[in-house]
Amino acid sequence: MYSKSFRALMIRKLADPDSLGPMSIAKENGVSRSTLYRWMSETDTVDVAEQPDPPSFSKSMQRISVMKRPQDWTPEEKLAAVLEAASLYEEDLGPFLLSRGLHEAHLQQWLDQMLVGLEPSPAKRNERKRIHELEKEIRRKDRVLAEAAALLVLKKKAHDIWGDEDDNTTP
Repeated sequence: MYSKSFRALMIRKLADPDSLGPMSIAKENGVSRSTLYRWMSETDTVDVAEQPDPPSFSKSMQRISVMKRPQDWTPEEKLAAVLEAASLYEEDLGPFLLSRGLHEAHLQQWLDQMLVGLEPSPAKRNERKRIHELEKEIRRKDRVLAEAAALLVLKKKAHDIWGDEDDNTTP
């Protein structure tokens, strides 16, 4: 078992942009890379105040934010990121995305999802109702077509068996 302070130190090292990377940190400290990743995914932020300050950290730093994968973000976080990015100038967008571990495509995807969610629901409801009615009509027509095909097959078989008229009858 690793102590909380050791875990926090490893997460700080992973979050440091100047770190050598998870492979090096894992080898240096005898911790598997998967364990490091699990610790990062379980932690949103690390309280620096709880831990003894290493010399490389300034006293003014109170919290270190740990980057999460974009797919792990909550809807509220996604909305906040989209709104914040929309308020930035274009030259500030790159550093903003880099600081949060995002790509511009993530913001665009999230914006598109939000806009779909803002569409008026009566239009969606009417559209779904219309689709349901059309599918019902298609099923009805398929049944009628299958019945007509079966009758044609029966008529052909009856003709093959009995012919047009009975040959023994006189007009």
